[in-house]
Amino acid sequence: MEKSMKKYFGLFALPTLLAFGLAFVIPFLLGIYLSLTEFTTVTDAKWVGLSNYVKAFSNQEFLNALGFTVAFTVVSVITINVFAFIIAMLLTRGKKGTNLFRTVFFMPNLIGGIVLGYIWQLILNGILINFDVTLTFSAEYGFWGLIILMNWQLIGYMMIIYIAGIQNVPKDVVEAAKIDGASRFQVLRNVTIPLVMPSITICLFLTLSNSFKLFDQNLALTAGAPSKETAMMALDIYNTFYSKTGMEGVGQAKAVVFFVLVALIALIQLVLTRRKEVEN
Repeated sequence: MEKSMKKYFGLFALPTLLAFGLAFVIPFLLGIYLSLTEFTTVTDAKWVGLSNYVKAFSNQEFLNALGFTVAFTVVSVITINVFAFIIAMLLTRGKKGTNLFRTVFFMPNLIGGIVLGYIWQLILNGILINFDVTLTFSAEYGFWGLIILMNWQLIGYMMIIYIAGIQNVPKDVVEAAKIDGASRFQVLRNVTIPLVMPSITICLFLTLSNSFKLFDQNLALTAGAPSKETAMMALDIYNTFYSKTGMEGVGQAKAVVFFVLVALIALIQLVLTRRKEVEN
């Protein structure tokens, strides 16, 4: 059986490799090439070198979007994971009705980002209008509106992953720690969290990548208002690409920078958190 699998591995893997190459590798390489050109369509691209990248980093709106995205990502990653872990701890104590609560907390993740954005825009603006302001009154209102939306959408999803990790912690290890006189906080810090690190690694990666790549919620909630101060990187790239003819190359250059930045940060996070993982 093993010899047969090795013999026909290439044959069975070929369709997947072809699909991966056509759908990802070729468009990705073409995107890098187009970032070095001036174009309106793929067929009329003219080589301009690194000038698109110079224009991208000279664009104040892009730099503002970068700063806003980083600040949003830091706050959302911390809040989502802290609240998701706390809820997961509460829902793994064997109390009645925990399955219902797990379902309710997970449901927001099933709603599309555009729909969520408009729903929360109506809710938050309905509250803020009592104070004669809206989400677009200042960047601060838009920032915290996005934080609330992102937390509401992702906490339930991360909670499920944390629950799986917590339930996988050996009970005898926890009981041994308690017998040795460890307090609840000491058990949490020295036993539970180290053994749940694989789940923490996954949740940090997902929240980090989703926060950086946020687009549809940003578009629906504030659309970058006021004065594009709440535009995140994905929305800024979209606005650049479709703002006017001749900016497609700059938009593509921003997209390449965006990809490299997200990939680099996610890779560093994976390396750092995996080093802290321990075996059960």
